[in-house]
Amino acid sequence: MRDIKIEKITLNIGCGTKTPLDTATTILKNVSGGKVVITKTKKRSTFNVPKNKAIGCKITLRKNTTPFLKRLLEAKENKLRASNFDRTGNFSFGIREYIDVPGMEYDPKLGVLGFDVCVTLERPGYRVKRKRLGGKLGKEHMIKKDDAIEFAKEKFGVIVEE
Repeated sequence: MRDIKIEKITLNIGCGTKTPLDTATTILKNVSGGKVVITKTKKRSTFNVPKNKAIGCKITLRKNTTPFLKRLLEAKENKLRASNFDRTGNFSFGIREYIDVPGMEYDPKLGVLGFDVCVTLERPGYRVKRKRLGGKLGKEHMIKKDDAIEFAKEKFGVIVEE
């Protein structure tokens, strides 16, 4: 009941107004092979970007996450910092160039772009939070930072630097 597993992996490229969105979506498709979702601005911000303007793209993977995450961690040489882990047990890291991922080759049409990787962890029983009449998880059942670090070390051989 206390086993930790990966709920989802989210890949994100925030393009802003400089990078072409087509390039970012193509890179995410090539890296993961899934369906890319365009992210838009929610409301007019202080950065003078109009509402509903496409500013990035993301993809969420829920199946076959373990081998995919191993590939992404190889791009980081299996090293993460302790600050990459949050207090609820999730962890995130950035990949500077998509060509760092094993199996990816440079495409001159795409250039060189990086992306962010967010890994969300869960335990059995986390569905209680998502129910319509949502309940609360007990403190002991929540995943803590130390639990997530231990999970990453055991399952993926990650070296966590302080």
